[in-house]
Amino acid sequence: MNKVVHDVQEAIQGIENGMTIMFGGFGLCGIPENCIAALVRAGVRDLTCISNNAGVDDFGLGLLLKNKQIKKMISSYVGENDEFERQMLSGELEVDLIPQGSLAERCRAGGAGIPAFFTPAGYGTEVAHGKEVRIFNGKPHILESSLTADFAIVKAWKGDHFGNLIYKGTARNFNPMMAMAGKITIAEVEILVEPGDLDPNFIHTPGIFVQRIFQGEKYEKRIEQRTIRKR
Repeated sequence: MNKVVHDVQEAIQGIENGMTIMFGGFGLCGIPENCIAALVRAGVRDLTCISNNAGVDDFGLGLLLKNKQIKKMISSYVGENDEFERQMLSGELEVDLIPQGSLAERCRAGGAGIPAFFTPAGYGTEVAHGKEVRIFNGKPHILESSLTADFAIVKAWKGDHFGNLIYKGTARNFNPMMAMAGKITIAEVEILVEPGDLDPNFIHTPGIFVQRIFQGEKYEKRIEQRTIRKR
């Protein structure tokens, strides 16, 4: 089945105010830049966004935050975004901070159809407040529910017309599990190839999880913090 859509505007059709959206990527690596920019232009509001991080002030999800389009962030790391901090401390933005491993597993479990699981991560902290606790092998674990979304938006290095995806490097940290957990999954790719051009042994996300795919444009691939050695 050919899942290619004409452009990013067609790809994001159906995303409405108040929806929950997963955004793949790790930091600024492997984020769906084209779709984020299109959502800014579309002006959809009151979004609940599930993402490893919140972008930076002028890039990534930081653009949606700056435009006051996000109602709630479900994330594990948000330290690079001053606007995020301002909105959170002022009460303008709802925030659910989750240990990074727990966030990844909650997305993976959602895609696998597992409603909940026990983990020791977060026990004894505010993360565990109000959650069921059980002892396994003498160690307390808290019950975490899985995460799913109305839409999952991911970014891959290569993809074919059937929606099969290959990620590169750090982009594999969150994109694959989020691609599984969306009711509708949109994939933007750097390189779009014909069916049969991808080696089946190297496909990370099978096309069965992807409903829409398109070739993106003008990827910036920014670096959050550049550290160089002194001469």
